[in-house]
Amino acid sequence: MNFKSIMTSTAIATLLAGCSASSDSNEKIIDKPDFTSATGVFDIDAIEALGTVGAPVVSPDGSKVLFGISYESLEENRSNMDLYVMNADGSDIKRITKTSKSESAYCWIDGGNKIAFIYAPDDVAQLWVMNADGSNRKQVTDMEKGVNGFLFSPDESKVLLISNIKYSRDAKDIYPDLPKATGRVIDDMMYKHWDQWVKEIPHPFIADFDGSKAVNPVDIMADEPRYESPMLPFGGSESFAWAPDSKSIVYTSRKKEGKEYAISTNSDLYLYNLADESTRNLTEGMMGYDTNPTFSPDGTKLAWLSMEHDGYESDKNRIFTLDMASGEKTDLTDNWDFSVNEIAWAPNGKSINFIAHKGGVTPVFTIDVASHEVKEIASGICDYAGLMVSDNGTIYSRQHAMTYPNEIVSIANGEVKRLTNVNTELLSSLKMPTVRKEMVPTTDGKEMLVWTLYPADFDSTKTYPAILYCQGGPQQAVSQFWSTRWNLALMASKGYIVIAPNRRGLPGFGTEWNAQISGDYPGQNMRDYLAAVDYMKQYPYVDSEHIGATGASYGGFSIYWLAGNHNHRFAALLAHAGIFNMEAQYLETEEMWFANWDMGGAFWDKDNAVAQRTFACSPHKYVDNWDTPIMISHGEYDYRILSSQGEMAFNAAKLRGIPAEMVIFPDENHWILKPQNAVMWQRLFFRWFDRWLKPQTESADTATKAE
Repeated sequence: MNFKSIMTSTAIATLLAGCSASSDSNEKIIDKPDFTSATGVFDIDAIEALGTVGAPVVSPDGSKVLFGISYESLEENRSNMDLYVMNADGSDIKRITKTSKSESAYCWIDGGNKIAFIYAPDDVAQLWVMNADGSNRKQVTDMEKGVNGFLFSPDESKVLLISNIKYSRDAKDIYPDLPKATGRVIDDMMYKHWDQWVKEIPHPFIADFDGSKAVNPVDIMADEPRYESPMLPFGGSESFAWAPDSKSIVYTSRKKEGKEYAISTNSDLYLYNLADESTRNLTEGMMGYDTNPTFSPDGTKLAWLSMEHDGYESDKNRIFTLDMASGEKTDLTDNWDFSVNEIAWAPNGKSINFIAHKGGVTPVFTIDVASHEVKEIASGICDYAGLMVSDNGTIYSRQHAMTYPNEIVSIANGEVKRLTNVNTELLSSLKMPTVRKEMVPTTDGKEMLVWTLYPADFDSTKTYPAILYCQGGPQQAVSQFWSTRWNLALMASKGYIVIAPNRRGLPGFGTEWNAQISGDYPGQNMRDYLAAVDYMKQYPYVDSEHIGATGASYGGFSIYWLAGNHNHRFAALLAHAGIFNMEAQYLETEEMWFANWDMGGAFWDKDNAVAQRTFACSPHKYVDNWDTPIMISHGEYDYRILSSQGEMAFNAAKLRGIPAEMVIFPDENHWILKPQNAVMWQRLFFRWFDRWLKPQTESADTATKAE
């Protein structure tokens, strides 16, 4: 790759200091922090000072790129995003908003003369419009439940608005004479999802738009009040696609509720005709997830991502096309053995650009619609996230790696050019870890890619404690990811060698490798973890007596299972949001399709050999083998894996006399998102591992700050 920096550190400081819109709130504006490292080491304070770069959006004429930058404030305990505009080559970056609340879901309208975005000055999000320089901000919707997302029709006469409708009954709906009653009457499943009780669900509304107001919103699923679109918990405007002629729109929905919803991943794409208000199922009979519709530039074809099997949320994501005239469906990736993340048509409609995990990284590819030939067009020891294609074919994306967060890049004619350097100045002032790739033999005669990270001043003549990183998902990639909370570079900067295996069950190594973990939780993937640790112990600089292991979600399950089966490989363990008791998890979780597919079925099905093997190997059944200090963390708003799982594990450790510590966050879900909670967790994380893996040199920083 050929990276070209187009902005100096001085220029960055200048652009972040300027703006053309002021705050309309009494809340404090969160700006770029005035941070200089006192140590020159990448640490917790440095992570909190980094900016997060939002997705790039190219203007209609291809001359400008709109994007966001957000910063966190520990004092305010929140983050805030403002908007910026630059030339398509990365020059002349200008800040166009400076407000105390985030502008999000931004896009160009009116031929590039205006920008539309979501804003919530009073905590109720609405659609707003402003001039391209940030001036003349106007609220254009007044939806009672607010606006969660939007998508303008190509002619901009209409706008699709995502807004919530009521779903469940309150106590007062049943007994109006008991207005203070709080009981929830539940008669079916999926009463709570991810981190909230399901009181409302999203629906798509189509409104008229005259450039200054969006009026007459019509719920296009008004006769289906029990079905959601987009799909919770993370669906947004990518679930919709306007036809180029603005006469119809495709939307994604899983038209099921209750138990039927809880056990199925069968979503479909529906074509809604504005003229006659008719709806047609375009993917009837296709039984897995069908998502991310997008029309070809001429409207003759629809492309989307499709999974084959009902109930399997980590199935291969294929690229399908539909000929709108003939109805013919084609799998473009029938001969390509990897799962696709995102797609975007090329301007000529002859190819589709896409992003996919492959070989421990996430490159950008293109596939020929006629021949199905796949070509890699942007790669390296990095990941790409998001695709925006201009009319001249230039692709805009964000690029990151384990040692730096997202920056915007352009991809054209085989050249990758970096356009932003939001965090370059700060990162260049710090000593950053190095990343290496190891190919590790597995116990079944295969090879496994393992990413390893080393402290910045690594000296092979010295010995270092190590931490095994166990990935969640269970089928989420260990690519060149950047995470604020699970930052492997931060672990390495604290003096640890980090071991991050691409064990069985992870995408990027073919469908067989990805699918193997289902029904085999305590099996080959655990042997892969141990193989990676044993391989790294061959190096004299790895302190084999002081190796820890950590992970979240399925990674937390891995820690609990390893606690009873690691045969003295680890000196300390840390689990976040993990599954401890699989029988309890089967009945506590909300998305039953996941439990049924990956666990194999219900524990009471005695004739189901896969399920019986799964539950027989639940981590809680190995507590009698526990002998290793363990720290546990969990969020009480986690309805995917209830905090009771962590509490059970903690109590088991204490009853067994194992050194243990637990932190419960009453205001967090499956993730730790609030800045002060995140910093607290990081401090506790390193205090714990420093205590057990660096017994002679416990970090004063992590020890004192957490007390």
